[in-house]
Amino acid sequence: MSNEKNYDALAKEIVAKVGGADNVTSLVHCATRLRFQLKDMEKGQAEDLKKQPGIITVVKSGGQFQVVIGNHVGQVFDAVMPLVGTLNNSENVPSNQPIMNRLIDIISSIFAPILGVMAGAGILKGVLALSLAMGWIDGGSGAYRILNAAADGTFYFLPIFLGYTSAKKFGGKPFIGMSIATALVHPEITTHFNAIFASELGGPAVAPEYFFGIPISYMNYASSVIPIILASWFNVQLEKRLDKWLPDAIKNLFTPFLCLLITVPLTFLVIGPIATMIGHGLSSIFMFMYDTSPIIAGALMGAFWQVLVIFGLHWGLAPVFINNLSVNGFDVFSPMTLPAVFGQVGAAIGIFIIAKNQKTKALAGSVGITGFFGITEPAVYGLNLPRKKPFIFGCVGGAVGGGLIGFFGTKVFSMGIPAIFSIAQYIPSTGIDMTVYGAMIAAAVGLIIPAVLTVLFFREEDEVVTNEASTDSPAAPAAPLKPEKEILSSPFNGEIISLSQVADETFASELMGKGIAVIPENGELYSPVDGVVESIFKTHHAFGLKSEHGAEVLIHVGIDTVQLNGEFFTPQVSEGQKVKKGDLLLKFDIEAIRAKGYDVTTPVIITNTEEYLDVLPSTKEHHINLQSPILSLV
Repeated sequence: MSNEKNYDALAKEIVAKVGGADNVTSLVHCATRLRFQLKDMEKGQAEDLKKQPGIITVVKSGGQFQVVIGNHVGQVFDAVMPLVGTLNNSENVPSNQPIMNRLIDIISSIFAPILGVMAGAGILKGVLALSLAMGWIDGGSGAYRILNAAADGTFYFLPIFLGYTSAKKFGGKPFIGMSIATALVHPEITTHFNAIFASELGGPAVAPEYFFGIPISYMNYASSVIPIILASWFNVQLEKRLDKWLPDAIKNLFTPFLCLLITVPLTFLVIGPIATMIGHGLSSIFMFMYDTSPIIAGALMGAFWQVLVIFGLHWGLAPVFINNLSVNGFDVFSPMTLPAVFGQVGAAIGIFIIAKNQKTKALAGSVGITGFFGITEPAVYGLNLPRKKPFIFGCVGGAVGGGLIGFFGTKVFSMGIPAIFSIAQYIPSTGIDMTVYGAMIAAAVGLIIPAVLTVLFFREEDEVVTNEASTDSPAAPAAPLKPEKEILSSPFNGEIISLSQVADETFASELMGKGIAVIPENGELYSPVDGVVESIFKTHHAFGLKSEHGAEVLIHVGIDTVQLNGEFFTPQVSEGQKVKKGDLLLKFDIEAIRAKGYDVTTPVIITNTEEYLDVLPSTKEHHINLQSPILSLV
């Protein structure tokens, strides 16, 4: 009961800090985080929420305000929902959001509610495959038949689940979406498709069928993803118009009637075949990438998977994994994420081994155990990412392990969360083979490499000393790695904010290095150091400088401005050019950028922060003038 009260108190705090119930248009949860769609993202008080016990961190990504809770997210979600009331799902995807943000929001909202049951069913399928391979169960027995139905039913009837979540996300009636999906997997449709397939293999001929003169192209929609999502989207548009046109007295009966009458035939005749072609095309593209170099594909997936998880962007790949399972009967990309998960666990184990602080040791042990079961957010946000090196070591382990997965050709045969139980899902119908052993080796390598690197090259007590030095005596550190103190000047006139306030977790988390951010007053960027222009991004929105004292400085004009593809940016220098403090680097049309809806907040980052004892603000003022001291590098 006390836990329920705690969840209630936390839920009230969360709703208040996201701008109140009136600011919430959509709320779903995945394995570890609450995913809010807010009318006004600026009302979300991320920094205040991060300080709350029970909240690991807050991420603004993919058009969502994501509150990372951890294992208790389901209980917190249940406590939050009564406070936000009935959500208007038709407003879930604001039209002013960038298209990628809107896409990620749609995908996560559709798949997040069913991920838990899919993972559970996937584990059961894996356990059954292992039991068959080890001879623990007879494949022809009634016990196997029932357990296999329990495991496989979720995937076979996946379109029905997606019909519900898709219709709900698009703002329609979920049960109409489910009803459309039941038609796609109806036994008569499936039986007729199987008969056609058998005839193509030399069986009895099957006469073509027509829908009032229009030829029908039957497809196998069991376990499919894209057809029902597209059909649900179309049906919601139809449903909204019918609700407007029909009198209130009859709409509750005739809206479902007309939706089924129109959408189901249209799905079989047009939407389904087109969606199936899209699904096969996507699968072919990804399999081509895999076939070109499975080792490189695995290394990239293993290296960057946890980076995608940080921002919640991994949901963009969920339909790809499921689509591959539907089209091919297996997926080769999902197994590549297993070493990435074990990599963060390995880094946590390394910290556990070397930590002298008992609280840190206890935290490392707790999040490490959780990570084995596929929940890495506590390890990433609470332990590895704030310490930077262990997180990077985890990504290194993930890259090596992912490359090994590609080398061994490991496949997964059911959807689930990458975790220790996933290995059972890699067992093919022919029994345990080298692809399964390869996954075990890759997972072990992904675990061991970051653990060893963390033990050898990271010291928790070094970080504690550094923090104390920067707090108590920043001007006189005990053992500076640089012999002098370098001062950077402001590249603009403008308002100063801390990196933690920047609306981009990559900068706010200091993953790229320490620094500061400026909200410029005009569209001219000046050099903060004497040095060399080492790089200019091809979209001209970001510059890399190296000072004559060795500081590597990244200046990133605006947030997500890479999407402007260089529009409104005019460089005034070239790569390799020497510059002095105050030299003009860039002109940009600040008003046009703002008019396009982009935030012009400009982070100034020291990307080689690890070479300094600390990077400190040079002023406590909120406003700064051009060329005034802004950062001190010790």
